[in-house]
Amino acid sequence: MHTIVLEQITNPLWLSFKTIMVTTLLFLFLGTPLAYLLSKKKLPFRWLLDTLVTLPLVFPPIAVGFFLLLLLGKKSLIGEFLQTFNMEIIFSFTGIVIAAFIAGIPLMVKPLQAAIDQFPKAIKEASYLSGKSKLYTFVCIVLPTIKNALMVALLIATARALGEVGITLMLGGNIIGKTDTVSLAIYNAVFDGEFDLAMLLSAILVTISLLFFIALHWFEKRKPLV
Repeated sequence: MHTIVLEQITNPLWLSFKTIMVTTLLFLFLGTPLAYLLSKKKLPFRWLLDTLVTLPLVFPPIAVGFFLLLLLGKKSLIGEFLQTFNMEIIFSFTGIVIAAFIAGIPLMVKPLQAAIDQFPKAIKEASYLSGKSKLYTFVCIVLPTIKNALMVALLIATARALGEVGITLMLGGNIIGKTDTVSLAIYNAVFDGEFDLAMLLSAILVTISLLFFIALHWFEKRKPLV
């Protein structure tokens, strides 16, 4: 039986917490505009944007991580450019955030896009006729109306980001004490035969997941999503 050190629990939890906080903001401020753009049927190259957003949902996470590693690694054009500013993405906190964001963005965008598509056109047209801009209409009329759908999408995406392993493994490198999130810490504990630690971390992760589920159920039981 292995002795569990407190830092083996607190460090991955704190790293996961920071990652989720940043990722949630990214989901809100990037995922919401993406959903709005994809709701525009006449948007140029909409099919390409839709493909890029949906790809992480249908493509194996480890493969997505590998392609991102090639795209953002030190030997890539982006990696070499960032190195001129002493910036690195791979094997860093930034890499973990990108991994979590990529994993969850389809689950943020697609449900929200569906809610925007279902919003009554008559209400939007009435807003336009009254002199309101499309941006004002979306931010001040559409979003408040579909706020439940927004919260449901945000919760699902955040829960997916919290449990991400494959992409994080490639971009974060699974460096103990630096880039090992809770999910990776469980993986490491099992690999090292520390099953007590793995069980404890799993119990914590399950508890957090149940809180997400309760919140999700609460929002779904409220007023209609649109």
